[in-house]
Amino acid sequence: MNAPNAKLRLGPLPKTETVRYSFNCTKALQADLERYAALHAQIYGEPVDAPTLVPHMLEAFMARDRAFKRRGGVAWPATRRLGYRHPHST
Repeated sequence: MNAPNAKLRLGPLPKTETVRYSFNCTKALQADLERYAALHAQIYGEPVDAPTLVPHMLEAFMARDRAFKRRGGVAWPATRRLGYRHPHST
């Protein structure tokens, strides 16, 4: 399970401006998020907690949702680092 050169799908975290957002999740999801944060910190060498990762995970999920993109739902340039090209970009 611990491949030395393995990278997580989320990748290193960028520095971004944030706003406060609150949501409820199951205990199982909380545990998974905390394990993911621990693994992310181990792989990338920087401490990170689950609440810091959640917005990046949601952004990555939304950027890859084809139906959402088709309907113009992905903001630009927030998802540029995820490989999404805005339909009106040059």
